[in-house]
Amino acid sequence: MNRYLVMVMRRPHFDPAMVQRHKDFLEGLRAGGTLEMTGGFSDKSGGAYVLRVDSMDEALAIAHQDPAHLSGGWDITVYEWQAR
Repeated sequence: MNRYLVMVMRRPHFDPAMVQRHKDFLEGLRAGGTLEMTGGFSDKSGGAYVLRVDSMDEALAIAHQDPAHLSGGWDITVYEWQAR
C-alpha cells in the first residue's frame, strides 16, 4: 500500500454546510481502514488527509467522491506521499 496526501483547500464561495458531510465522509474512510490521518489547518483555509491505498487512481477515485470535491467549494489535490 502507498500513502496519498489529499490537500483540501477552501474556495471563497465554499458552503459551510458541506463541512459536516466532508467530516462524515472521512469517518467512513477511517472505519473502512483507508484513512490514516486527517486534520484542518489552523488558519481555516482547508486541511489534508492521508489515504493508504494501492494506486493513484484509487486515491483520486476516493478524493473525487468527497463531498468537499462534489460541492465545488474546495480545491482538491492528491499527491503520492513518500513519507518516512
